[in-house]
Amino acid sequence: MGKPRRDVEPGRSFPLGATVYPDGVNFSLYSKSGEAVELLLFDAADDPKPSRVIALDPKINRTFYYWHVFVVGLQAGQVYAYRVYGPFAPEKGQRFDGQKVLLDPYAKVVVGWEHYSREAAILPGDNCPQALRSVVFDPNTYDWEGDIPLCIPYAKSVIYEMHVAGFTRNPNSGVAEAKRGTYAGLMEKIPYLQQLGITAVELMPIHEFDEQDARPGLQNYWGYSTLAFFAPHRAYSAAKDPLGPVNEFRDMVKAFHQAGIEVILDVVFNHTAEGNHEGPTLCFKGIENRAYYILEKNPALYSNYSGCGNTVKANHEVVTRLILDCLRYWVDVMHVDGFRFDLASSLSRGKTGHPMEDPPLLWSIESDPVLAGIKLIAEAWDAGGLYQVGSFIGDRFAEWNGPFRDDIRRFVKGDPGLVDELASRILGSPDIYTEPNWEPNFSINFITCHDGFTLHDLVSYNQKYNEDNGEQSRDGANDNYSWNCGAEGKTTDPVVLALRQQQMKNLLTVLLMSQGTPMLLMGDEVQRSQQGNNNAYCQNNEISWFDWSLVAQHTDQRRFVTGLIQLVQSLQLFQHEAMLDVLDVSPTKPFSGQQPYVVWHGVKLNQPDWSYHSHSLAFSLHHPDAQEQLYIVFNAFWQALPFELPSLKRGLAWHRLIDTSLPAPDDFQPQASAVRVKGSTYLVRDRASIVLMALPTRK
Repeated sequence: MGKPRRDVEPGRSFPLGATVYPDGVNFSLYSKSGEAVELLLFDAADDPKPSRVIALDPKINRTFYYWHVFVVGLQAGQVYAYRVYGPFAPEKGQRFDGQKVLLDPYAKVVVGWEHYSREAAILPGDNCPQALRSVVFDPNTYDWEGDIPLCIPYAKSVIYEMHVAGFTRNPNSGVAEAKRGTYAGLMEKIPYLQQLGITAVELMPIHEFDEQDARPGLQNYWGYSTLAFFAPHRAYSAAKDPLGPVNEFRDMVKAFHQAGIEVILDVVFNHTAEGNHEGPTLCFKGIENRAYYILEKNPALYSNYSGCGNTVKANHEVVTRLILDCLRYWVDVMHVDGFRFDLASSLSRGKTGHPMEDPPLLWSIESDPVLAGIKLIAEAWDAGGLYQVGSFIGDRFAEWNGPFRDDIRRFVKGDPGLVDELASRILGSPDIYTEPNWEPNFSINFITCHDGFTLHDLVSYNQKYNEDNGEQSRDGANDNYSWNCGAEGKTTDPVVLALRQQQMKNLLTVLLMSQGTPMLLMGDEVQRSQQGNNNAYCQNNEISWFDWSLVAQHTDQRRFVTGLIQLVQSLQLFQHEAMLDVLDVSPTKPFSGQQPYVVWHGVKLNQPDWSYHSHSLAFSLHHPDAQEQLYIVFNAFWQALPFELPSLKRGLAWHRLIDTSLPAPDDFQPQASAVRVKGSTYLVRDRASIVLMALPTRK
């Protein structure tokens, strides 16, 4: 027998994952119930078999529940994976399978996509030739060139939700073919985003996900199917080398920061790509199934509070640590500026799935010093019935304001009984966020997002058209609160097209004129359409991609959006960090006070119509210190209405910034060229919005 190799040392239990040292690499893996662990080393990403297998001795290479080994001489770039042996007893919640090759839960880089087979990870047998592998990564070799977090306050933020690949994948993007759909391709479009005026991109999932997690013939496009939380998605990289995605992602972040734009990641800690009991064994299932997933009373089945087959046991102490380590990694090593937590309410569920009043994970995120200066945004609901908008834990989390989306859609399309709700949404939703010190900018206001209709489709379709998804259009939301303006889908009718254009401008005006942080969906500024598909998660094609020909076709709408953003970013009225005071001012009582405030009106000054059949609301916004005054009307009624204008101090006059009923360029005018309004009333056309500003009278 040959002598054992002397380049293997016991190693240590920390840090978890693969850690590079000058003389080698330390590997550490948590597996409480695993009975044996093998570290597989591959010479190349596409090798069908490992060049070396290191069996870990439980007496030497195990401390408590952690398996560890130090391999002398290994360096960054080493491809590796694991096999974990133990009982396959689904009735006890155990799913060990030594025939499956497993990713490291702390993998920073994943390779093997060229030969990967999801089916091979489901079917019995050895899947090594078709398995994904991890790559050893050293985070300390990148030059950030002095990059530091931007720390832009919510009060000064405008968020743009986008898909990394979809933004440049279209051949008409102007990006070289090799860079289309990549982090490098996105970098080339940063000037476009700067010109638009947004301050943060919210990237749909870029963690490594399983594109094969979709119906046959389709592809998981959105990315809500994570299998490696620390690794950037390889398909979004133009680089060919194993470590390319990490460096290309960091290049992108650095470029965004140099442009004054923050990078927020949509993170999916509520479920994984391993799915339910019929899903593949890729990582967590085969390492410690009972720790990573919430199981049913029958432990062979998975609780499904995510709607995607399984639910991560986020408040298990080991999983909590993994999530915290992951967030810290993306902030400290990858320099991202914040996170949007998909189905965040599921992260408040305990080990058995019950809602927790004080979930350890969320409180740990809230109080973590590494995360103290970044944006934390919660989608405060889950697919299991939890709905926590307005009641999500802590003081740090901003929230996607779902009621804002629904109420504004319904008001603008003409539903009755919504003027009260409109007023609340304009103020930052004090009826929802009732804490006395709540900052209204923690309400992330949006009309559209990746999930649902685009802005164009919202005013073009009365129903969804998801047949291409292969589910007979059963998928996707049914309650869209959309209106086609008189014709379903594509039309050449000029009256319908003009009304649709006006309705889009109305929706955008309400969004930007409301207190809170506005979020726009990729392409809404140029009328991007998904042809009525409101659940394009599996459409990696022109249905979902940004069509760059629209930039030239819809310059008027892009100009309108850009102007709106510039307006709100120039006024302190929309950067106030407390709820506005609401004053009841009579026509004979002058405005007073130093804090920013709002006064409600109807067609008559100081007489708002709160009745069920009202379809309009006017209001004045005042910032005494900044000497800013706006008068705004949202008229969703199908007839024109004359609105009385508030009187102004001598030397000031009302000037029209916005009238959505007017053609471009009169629909939006900056302050310098705004037209003076004459008379004591303004006729607001049917289904139109206006914004007037008090400016010095021009000679």
